[in-house]
Amino acid sequence: MTAASATGTGTGTGDGANLPGRGRGPLVAASGIVKHYGAKHVLDGVDLTVHPGEVVALVGENGCGKSTLLRICAGITRPDAGRVEERGRIGYCPQEPGLLELLNADEHLALFGAAFGLSRKEAVAAGRQLLEELAFPVGDGAVSKDLSGGTRQKLNLALALLGDPEVLLLDEPYQGFDTGSYVNFWDHVSRWRAAGRATLVVTHMLSELSRVDRVVDLTHPTPRPPGFPEAGR
Repeated sequence: MTAASATGTGTGTGDGANLPGRGRGPLVAASGIVKHYGAKHVLDGVDLTVHPGEVVALVGENGCGKSTLLRICAGITRPDAGRVEERGRIGYCPQEPGLLELLNADEHLALFGAAFGLSRKEAVAAGRQLLEELAFPVGDGAVSKDLSGGTRQKLNLALALLGDPEVLLLDEPYQGFDTGSYVNFWDHVSRWRAAGRATLVVTHMLSELSRVDRVVDLTHPTPRPPGFPEAGR
């Protein structure tokens, strides 16, 4: 799929003028992003910005480039053209948990925390607090290969939050969550907005779009398809 533009449309939270830190300029600014795999053009000139205290939902059909765009913003995948400018520390939560099968939660926290300059004690303490907020079974010692899919994803999300990043890039981070954990996730999104974080989240859950500030649809950048949420709805 191609996307000539991705400026997005506001949803039920308003136009974003009163968002925390909005006047300081975007924390993420992608312009003219192009990516193709062989003859398949996945992204074709995509523009995207995310400001402090703003939650942007990235939506679209399977294969339209949502995960690819997030990986480009995270610096994992190189675009064929275009550029991404970012300010602040980035927390990236991939759709598939990047866990080591034979490590438990504390060992993951210590390993990832070291990349942020945290001691083992600091990383485990901060990470356990994050895990508790996500209703992860802290302290059971199970290695990641023995965790359920939803529990693995909670650890995956906590690792993205470790180090207190200003920018969150989240690729369907609630995969496998039960209903309570899913609702809890969106409550956390509201707190991240209030704290001034810039949050870009890939989602297929159109029922939750009233909880974001803007929607970027890579399948239909302009015009919007009939029935798609518009500003003020």
